Amino acid sequence: MLVTMKSILDEANKKNYGVMAMNSVNMEMIRAGITAANEEHAPLIIQIGPGQMGNLGHKEEIVPMIKELSDRAYVPIALNLDHCGDLEIIIDCIKHGFTNVMFDGSSLPYEENLEKTKLVCAFAHANGCSVEAELGHVGQASDDDDHNLDLYTDPEQAIEFVNETGVDALAVAIGTAHGNYPKGRTPKIDFERLQLLKESLNMPLVLHGGSGSGEENIKKAVKYGINKINVATDAFAVAKQSMLDALDKDSSLDYIHVCMAAEAGVKRFVRNYVRTTGSSNQYVFKEKSLVAGNE
Repeated sequence: MLVTMKSILDEANKKNYGVMAMNSVNMEMIRAGITAANEEHAPLIIQIGPGQMGNLGHKEEIVPMIKELSDRAYVPIALNLDHCGDLEIIIDCIKHGFTNVMFDGSSLPYEENLEKTKLVCAFAHANGCSVEAELGHVGQASDDDDHNLDLYTDPEQAIEFVNETGVDALAVAIGTAHGNYPKGRTPKIDFERLQLLKESLNMPLVLHGGSGSGEENIKKAVKYGINKINVATDAFAVAKQSMLDALDKDSSLDYIHVCMAAEAGVKRFVRNYVRTTGSSNQYVFKEKSLVAGNE
């Protein structure tokens, strides 16, 4: 079932587990993710960024596909517009059926980020869509932005930002970054800052740059208050490697079977990841109906 991201993350915040948010650009990735989540009895967030939509996952085709596949699942699925600072694109995606949008004003001056986030929240909430924003700035691993303390989220500023904007989830900068980290290095997460942010805000918090962060970091981040973990780089790498492995075993494989190999690899990846985040078995089936676990 397709639901707002807020409904998924409010439950995760209440019960202290994390939800995987996987960037997906085609049928194979989307179907793999939703099927895996259904089999794990776990919620899932499918997300796509403006650049990814422009290159391959056009919203006109991908949104109806996600709706159809979500309707077949017994677990809640959300569709999130990832990292967008363009208000026109955000409005268009809300009209096309996205159930959450992420307004990324993290590179803007604080006041401008606050005011634009407030505008997005007003429009989205009026149209039944929830909103994620970012305070601080999660930069690029290739630029060593995860080491730049000036980019980290300030807890006192975060309180004002959330109260003023009414945002439903907040992406925080605590020591991760987007893309591939240098070989052999995992990020050093500021768990003390994360704990303070959670205690101050008591709301769903988001970890961007989940790829390459390491299983122990992910588990500890969830323990201290992260409820949504963004995964793009690792998911795309799994899909690619699954195709290469299949071709390495049998170079005569046709396109259909290469795509099937990618889907199977991503499905295994998602099943393992949701177990790491603690969201596996959070939803159970009772007489063909779905209820939250532990209720």
